[in-house]
Amino acid sequence: MARQTVADRLGAALGAVLGTTELPVRLRGWDGSIAGPPGTPVVAVRSRRALRRLLWSPGQLGLGRAYVAGEIDVEGDVFATFAAISSVGRLAESGPMATPTVRERLWLLRAAVRLGAIGPEPTPPPEEADLGRIGRRHSRARDAAAIAHHYDVGNDFYSLVLGPSMVYSCAVWASPETGLDAAQAAKLDLVCRKLGLAPGSRLLDVGCGWGSMAIHAAQHYGATVVGITLSEEQARLARKRVAEAGLTEKVDIRVQDYRAVDDGPFDAISSIGMAEHVGRQQMPRYVAQLTGLLRPGGRLLNHAIAWNAGDATWDPDTFIARYVFPDGELLALGEMVGLLEAGGLEVLDVEALRRHYALTLRAWVERLEQNWDAAAALTTEGRARVWRLYMAASALTFESGNMGVNQVLVRKPGGEEPPLRRTAWV
Repeated sequence: MARQTVADRLGAALGAVLGTTELPVRLRGWDGSIAGPPGTPVVAVRSRRALRRLLWSPGQLGLGRAYVAGEIDVEGDVFATFAAISSVGRLAESGPMATPTVRERLWLLRAAVRLGAIGPEPTPPPEEADLGRIGRRHSRARDAAAIAHHYDVGNDFYSLVLGPSMVYSCAVWASPETGLDAAQAAKLDLVCRKLGLAPGSRLLDVGCGWGSMAIHAAQHYGATVVGITLSEEQARLARKRVAEAGLTEKVDIRVQDYRAVDDGPFDAISSIGMAEHVGRQQMPRYVAQLTGLLRPGGRLLNHAIAWNAGDATWDPDTFIARYVFPDGELLALGEMVGLLEAGGLEVLDVEALRRHYALTLRAWVERLEQNWDAAAALTTEGRARVWRLYMAASALTFESGNMGVNQVLVRKPGGEEPPLRRTAWV
């Protein structure tokens, strides 16, 4: 019998984690050995510490930690590699990733013993969020900390990834050839039309980011805008951009929790990529608060990601929860619509943009990789790895149909009637 190499034993360990005996990738061990089917993407395991992480966290979180720490790396196209891995075993199933069986854990332990990877649990990479000591989930203090973890990474870093639009949500593409900047401008304009903005309209932009929606609404539709965010860094750059656009009399950027806004009524409210941070238990309050801030007949556009497959409950032990969107929760589209209707709002329109978000994410990954050295220097190598992993994996999840993103347009009863047909905003 041929002697097993490091790569052979790593293959058995990875198979135990994924729940498959047929690996979809080649593995390169830290000693240079190779194992796996020829012609498939190559994953390099650079350190025994990667295997130790899998031993302590044998699932998505262990794999993610090893990747962020640089102990596992991808050689070649990141999308092809992630697609291959996610096509087999537990990662191919919708819903949360199941843990290995007792037998598979023994295989994993045996591989770790033979490769000298036994030891104490490695410290998580510093990019991992730890909000457990900051009050209860979705308290104002903890929500502010969660937002700071994700958005206060550095405005210069985000500008490399997002480009001049500085829009961090799904764009609207006429075709894949449209280009990211034009697609983002089209999305902002679509939101303004759906909300029926006109000169003198008063708009509340909840989760205003770096001010792009507020600037567009004031500049192109004559709206007066209040933009709110919990990110100090976002607000600082948003105010600078507003001033540079000559719109300080039209746009007010605040660091403020949506629950603290008390200067309604507004003619319209945009919530773009913000509801994912609210939390299922807080959603009725979110709907009631925004409804109370609308004038009769006023419109709310809620643009949010939805989990389309399996259990949508919050799991604190996923890569996304620990590294990307701590305390974030996704609701199914039906649940979101039901909550908006239960809050007394009338649904005017629902538009699914799933394929648009896949294109957007791929464009962000392309920009990140084009500016990799600069992005890593502006933050950390680990932070850049977090963004590449989450955006590439998310693009594949949107393409598979397991996640979607939807714009739900609703209105508060009373006031003027909405247009008879959607032609007012399509």
